[in-house]
Amino acid sequence: MIEVEHLSKVYVDVPVVDDLTFFVPEGQVLGFLGPNGAGKTTAMRMITAFLPPTRGRVVVAGKDLDRDPVALRAQVGYLPENIPLYPEMRVDEYLRFRAEVEGVSRSDARKNLDYVIERCMLEEARGQIIGTLSKGYRQRVGLAGALIHRPPVLILDEPTVGLDPNQIIKIRELITELGKDHTVVLSTHILPEVEQVCERVFIIDRGRIVADGTPDDLRSAKGVRPAVLVELRDANDDGHSALADLPGVREVEDRGDGRFRVEHETGTDPRESIFRLAVERGWVLLEMSVAMTSLEDVFVRLTTQERPEPPAEPTEEE
Repeated sequence: MIEVEHLSKVYVDVPVVDDLTFFVPEGQVLGFLGPNGAGKTTAMRMITAFLPPTRGRVVVAGKDLDRDPVALRAQVGYLPENIPLYPEMRVDEYLRFRAEVEGVSRSDARKNLDYVIERCMLEEARGQIIGTLSKGYRQRVGLAGALIHRPPVLILDEPTVGLDPNQIIKIRELITELGKDHTVVLSTHILPEVEQVCERVFIIDRGRIVADGTPDDLRSAKGVRPAVLVELRDANDDGHSALADLPGVREVEDRGDGRFRVEHETGTDPRESIFRLAVERGWVLLEMSVAMTSLEDVFVRLTTQERPEPPAEPTEEE
């Protein structure tokens, strides 16, 4: 459904997107995950034909970016981070306008309008002026606008940014539902969002894909050491150093109040040694459990420090 080969974007000799190659099959919900400035927004703008690449090839639903960017754009519903809505318009008026801009016929526009109003849960707001809506409802209106021409592919850039927890839940549920009928690419840096919504994840850093797989695949990726969570009473100041000296222990993180995260070599199990150490030192062992590797652990290990990305457009930042 989405084919990207050697896609790159260079600003003043600085590669913002650097040789991306990937394939997204029909019906998949893909998470595009990375720190601020990693190149996510620039990559998505190129895939949607809103920004020309420096080099590389993009094909969406059989339409080639180089040969026919207008036809490619018609295959995509794009929801940017900053949604270009008209606050003085009513919801249904705006959606009819969007349908006309997208080249939808009048007969199809009526059917599509009812479809997106229902899918995006806008029945109660369809006659309301957009400027009076909450941000959560405005986000739904933007998503309905991206859907009005019934595209096979949806590209969503930070769709839940700035929303309250209840609004975030509604938008996540909506994205999950839309994933049954559309190929969805979701750009975000919110890790729980990726785990709850996406079947597959790319982690991008410095314009390159540094990991690709399901959330479970990434959690078991090489480079993330197994760990044990320990809580001790009466360990005082020597708990950290004593735990670090145990066989097979690579690193100990002191989380305060007697709580430690003990990373160890793969294939070793320090729990018996920790138990014996607590007995010898007279510490009370309050808790000891195997730490589950989180997507956050993987993300931190694979990405570097945050850095600014040269904006694709002067008024927007990634």
